[in-house]
Amino acid sequence: MKIETIAIHAGTIITDSHRPAIQPITTSTTFEHHEGSLIYTRANNPNRLALEQVLAQLEFGDDAAAFSSGNAAAMAVFQALPAGSHIIAPDDMYHGIRKQLVEVFHGIHETSFVNLADEEAVKAAVKKNTRLIWVETPSNPLLKITDIRALVKIAKEHGLLVACDNTFATPVFQNPLKLGADLVMHSTTKFLGGHSDILGGALITRGKSEFWEKIRLVQHVGGAVPSPFDCYLLTRSIKTLPYRMRGHHDNAMKLAAFLNGHPQVEKVFYPGLENHPGFEIAKSQMSGFSGVLSLMVKGGAAKADEVISKLKYFTHATSLGGVESLIERRAAVEGPDSKTPPNLLRVSVGLENSEDLIEDFEEAFQ
Repeated sequence: MKIETIAIHAGTIITDSHRPAIQPITTSTTFEHHEGSLIYTRANNPNRLALEQVLAQLEFGDDAAAFSSGNAAAMAVFQALPAGSHIIAPDDMYHGIRKQLVEVFHGIHETSFVNLADEEAVKAAVKKNTRLIWVETPSNPLLKITDIRALVKIAKEHGLLVACDNTFATPVFQNPLKLGADLVMHSTTKFLGGHSDILGGALITRGKSEFWEKIRLVQHVGGAVPSPFDCYLLTRSIKTLPYRMRGHHDNAMKLAAFLNGHPQVEKVFYPGLENHPGFEIAKSQMSGFSGVLSLMVKGGAAKADEVISKLKYFTHATSLGGVESLIERRAAVEGPDSKTPPNLLRVSVGLENSEDLIEDFEEAFQ
């Protein structure tokens, strides 16, 4: 099956004798004991089974595990590692997961934050107790590109796991497991959900290893699982994912090109631009560049806030991946420990008409 067919058909498991075309929501928390029984909805649920099935197929994985948030999915990976593990993580990464590594797992694991685009720096960071390289490409919010194949090669030389946060690219534009990664992580809240109304996360594995079974144990015993209704909504949203992503990509390309030449813009971060330092690597491992870009506004944080205040079609809000366009000044959201430039705006480019979005920015800069 091609990706459009997978998205529509792989997330349907019909258990109703009336054979509805769309899988119904099973809200029961408990199931009658019998051979193959799901037993209890924290352990499993028909809607979660369907969601995990479509996620695994979209990422060309062997299995998937759904969680109640992207943070919960990432945390399951770190919880499954043996205590005292060393993790190599990107110096530019989603601050929520970085905060886990710095504050929640401090004293349990050790983390080195490295420029993953520098292969020699990655090699130098490997220690005897290193167990995992955590990749995020494109990264949040600087849209850095990491060469997944190159890091997989380093990891194999040292017997390390590679987990890749594929939230920005989605399985439509990038498949890290096909590039050699062991795990893929998604905040399904974002593009997979696509409508800013679902909180969720997921992990997909290349193979059912002993480590994967530990992750499954964390999911089951920890209980940070999505509700049947959220699984239903997410499976429904995934049916349109390939077509939505093409619209996000096309709009982002046009907006990035406009901003890239604007006199009030200091810099644009979008891997689809030929002047992006990761453009060639992105082309080699991605089939599209997704719908998120960042820009640095000339005039500092105050000017950046002023631009936000003048926009009509970009909602000033956190998150990304919805059909509506969103914008925020990331440093203000991340707080005093933020590594993000204070004048940087992260833009989630929605599915509005691209001409309207460009005109909106033109007027905001005046």
